[in-house]
Amino acid sequence: MIAGFSKKVIYLSFLFVSFIQPSKSVDIYKINNNKNNLISNPSWSKSNIHKIFFRSSILSSKDNSEIFNFDKNVSNQIPDPLFAANNNQQKELIIQADKQSENNNIINAEGNVSVSYNGKFLKADNLIYDKLNKKISAKGNIDLILGDQIFQVSQFEYNFISEKGFLLDVKGSINTNTLLDDLSPNFNLSDSYQIEKFLEIQKKEVLNTPGRVDNWLFYTDKMTIDGKTWKSKKAIFSNDLLESKQAKLAINSLEVVYEADKLKFKSSLNYLILEEKLSIPFWLRNRTISKSKDSLNLRNRWNLGYDNLDKDGYFIGRKFNSIDIYDDFVIDLEPQFLIQRSIKGYTKSFVKEGELITSEKVKRNIGFEDYFALKSQIKGPIQNWDLEIENNLNSFDVDKFSDAFRSKSTLSKEINFLNSTWNKSFYGIYRDRVWNGSLGEAEIYLGYGAELRKKNTWVVNGIKKTEFLSFGLANIKAEALNTKDLVRELKGNLFYSIDQKFPIITAEPNNKSIDISYRYIPEPITQGLSLSTRLETAISVYENGDHQEHLGLGIGPELIFGNFKNKTFDYTRLSLFPFYKLTSGESVFKFDQNYDKFTLKIALDQQLFGPVVLNSSGTLNLTNDSDDYGEFIDSKVSLNWKKRSYEFGIFYQPLNQSGGISFGLFGFR
Repeated sequence: MIAGFSKKVIYLSFLFVSFIQPSKSVDIYKINNNKNNLISNPSWSKSNIHKIFFRSSILSSKDNSEIFNFDKNVSNQIPDPLFAANNNQQKELIIQADKQSENNNIINAEGNVSVSYNGKFLKADNLIYDKLNKKISAKGNIDLILGDQIFQVSQFEYNFISEKGFLLDVKGSINTNTLLDDLSPNFNLSDSYQIEKFLEIQKKEVLNTPGRVDNWLFYTDKMTIDGKTWKSKKAIFSNDLLESKQAKLAINSLEVVYEADKLKFKSSLNYLILEEKLSIPFWLRNRTISKSKDSLNLRNRWNLGYDNLDKDGYFIGRKFNSIDIYDDFVIDLEPQFLIQRSIKGYTKSFVKEGELITSEKVKRNIGFEDYFALKSQIKGPIQNWDLEIENNLNSFDVDKFSDAFRSKSTLSKEINFLNSTWNKSFYGIYRDRVWNGSLGEAEIYLGYGAELRKKNTWVVNGIKKTEFLSFGLANIKAEALNTKDLVRELKGNLFYSIDQKFPIITAEPNNKSIDISYRYIPEPITQGLSLSTRLETAISVYENGDHQEHLGLGIGPELIFGNFKNKTFDYTRLSLFPFYKLTSGESVFKFDQNYDKFTLKIALDQQLFGPVVLNSSGTLNLTNDSDDYGEFIDSKVSLNWKKRSYEFGIFYQPLNQSGGISFGLFGFR
């Protein structure tokens, strides 16, 4: 449901413990900072800066009046490698404070306490360490900084013996993009000079991060620690760094278990809260997250959609918890109930029994098993490759299985080739439905192949350029161009395109960041007139000797005006894009035939009132000799509720008779 909610919800629980429990230590020692004689002359320094490190051996002082007075046999208890480590990369815990003292084996640090350990920083008003009970606590204006992760706490306590503790009144800012690196013991100290900058959790201005949500505000009244388990009755997250009123996530009964580089977590029923008024339930599911798993898929279990061609209309689905098959492979299942088909009592989604799959669909009687459908997805890594298998079963009637089942599998990875990053993939298809303009729906019955493609985007002198290049080879069985028969052919193809956007008269915003006055959009709008162009060429050759080629050219204006800050009609986008193809040859198949030579793409986005936006787009057929001349051969209309931190929409595509609900969160930094 929410794209980009990657590594988001759980890791913060471990930020505190990675600071206060850097190893399996049970005692703390002060070391004189003398490289030639590290422990021969231990003493309590009069300076307000002290260095201590963690050790598993327990060393007690012989006289409480002489702080950190080591036993004479200490040097025999510390192995030689420790001395080398201390000289080179010793992980020291450094405490600075206005005042430090010790009484009865209790160390007190008061006033502007600053603690650093391996690139992790803590600031507090007061800090206490009980040497005998191995308990550390801090109170008052506590700031905890681990790289890009920032937290403010009113109080925390932790006991190294019982491995129990708690944190109170926690609020913070989480960057999921750098979270695993910040938790690493090899964290770089370079950020130590930016502490004051980091401490600004709630921002006054932010920048949009298109396509991803990396930064989150976090709040909880209490986080408890029990060994490797962290719990919070209720934790609040918000992607809006300016304020959390527009959208936030309430995670209930949060429980996390840490195992090496893996996090196992669970929660009860959670809520997406919009405008502090509308609460939408969702589940995070019981999951295991590791470095190889980049994301947590936060989504609503319930799905309401419309598909007239395969499901006879409206349907409702409910997603199950993801099932871990093995390693990092998971399977997602979504059973669906076909509402409109069950009410009608018949179906028009299948051909007559015994006829070709490309035949016209007819009205057929149904049984109870036709009321249900199933959508599934299997994902996981295979060495350096990513495997994804998507299946759709649109009836549980075994007699309709070959007509009701659709499947697509992809095995892909990124490679370096000719000084560029390419995507290399192998794929397999069983019954894929393709819409080819005025030719309408075409069926690919069976196919497998390989593709190598790359996409580059760059800006030169204000001109945005996007280049796409692909090579493909496939063995395909699909609907023939001029008959309903299925034909099998080997196909090779080359495709290249370059899109450019030229600013003609534009008014760039003075500042790319936004403040709280931007209620409806995540980034400022660039107003004005621009000109878009597209040049593309494609060559397809077939095993039987047939071939087809085309050279396409398009050019058209885009006009944008309005700031989208006022309540009514303060944003309009109009785009017109005529596109013409010079074609030769003919395809063997219907699904890839170059048929519509001249088209006009039209898009209009209009703010109506407040966050309500009407989005519409369509492709008008202007090919003179086409039976569909002057008609739309592709179209989509949606009504969206658009806010700074999220967008909700309802859409419908008339030609392929499908629709649904969309929702997304916007990210900031």
